[in-house]
Amino acid sequence: MKNLSNRINALAESATIAMAQKAREFKSRGINVISLSLGEPDFKTPKHVQDAAKQAIDEGLYFSYPPVPGYPELRKGIAEKLKKENGISCSDANILVSGGAKHSISNVFLALLNPGDEVIIYAPYWVSYVDMVKLAEGVPVVIEGGIEQDFKASAAQLEAAITDKTKAIIYSSPCNPSGAVFSKAELEAIAEVVLKHENIMVIADEIYEYINFSGRHESIASFPGMQERTVTVNGFSKGHAMTGWRVGYICAPEWLVKAVNKLQGQTTSGICSIAQRAAIAAVTGEMGPTKEMAAAYRRRRQLVLDLLADIPGVKANEPQGAFYVFPDMSNFFGKSDGETKVNDANDLALYILSKAHVSTVSGAAFGAPNCIRLSYAASDEDLKTALRKMKEALAELK
Repeated sequence: MKNLSNRINALAESATIAMAQKAREFKSRGINVISLSLGEPDFKTPKHVQDAAKQAIDEGLYFSYPPVPGYPELRKGIAEKLKKENGISCSDANILVSGGAKHSISNVFLALLNPGDEVIIYAPYWVSYVDMVKLAEGVPVVIEGGIEQDFKASAAQLEAAITDKTKAIIYSSPCNPSGAVFSKAELEAIAEVVLKHENIMVIADEIYEYINFSGRHESIASFPGMQERTVTVNGFSKGHAMTGWRVGYICAPEWLVKAVNKLQGQTTSGICSIAQRAAIAAVTGEMGPTKEMAAAYRRRRQLVLDLLADIPGVKANEPQGAFYVFPDMSNFFGKSDGETKVNDANDLALYILSKAHVSTVSGAAFGAPNCIRLSYAASDEDLKTALRKMKEALAELK
């Protein structure tokens, strides 16, 4: 409509959500589609977390508006977790709880950015980063790491991208979409660059922290001089299979937490009270279910890599975290099955959906136009069937 704001007209639709919608359209026509497009665990929320939510309802004490930054018990539990597991020295004053990690990141950009401020984004990147920056009237500056670099741009690339307008840097590790994990040495190199430049903040998206196959997870905020320069973003969706509960958080310097608290107080206020009580159980309770899920993802990763290796023309590296494989599919560009010509990753994702009835996501949405993203948060049976159908469909492209 002509009356919509410029910011909304300029905003792109989420590619992952758009592909999920296309898959639903196929299903509504009676076509069974195997979904490898959404980043959602296929496990149930752990029982002790469910029980905590039920108990909170039965107690009848949590039906009022919760505090804007989150319940004190939850913020304290998160701070203790970060000190114990991540080496980040913080208190509940450094924590603010929001409606998922996506909400947390959006809040930070809105609190930090003025029109024209630049944000350096490591690519491949999660689909919403670029548009979140634009919505906050910032300017995205993308640095790319290709498959030969295991999808990790270097500290030298970061240094070269910094200008006097740079306000922030954002990356995810483990990464959505590539599964790349920054090592301690790589993060130290990033920190060394950042510390040369006053007033640049790092936004470290660590939502896939517990799905990490490379060993110890490293948080850049734990490095000397970096706690005051870092916003650590995390939540409960991936590691605790709580996507629908919508609980995320930031750990940041107090001045920024206060700013985000002011913003959130004028927009959403505090998030669902019962979800927060469940999150307390997640952050303070047993980690057995989380470890079991991570072990299952590791096994599925190998299954998918083995199946992809059997498809001629596919080039894949070994992701070290999250639950995605991000193969380079450029060998198929310019080819046709006699009816449909595949020009790029967007065409290829649609071709795979229509021909193999498997939903994936084009890498173009993640800043990597030669790739597609496959989620292996699915059953072994679905993964085997999906990769077999993909192999058959891709073989028709000549």
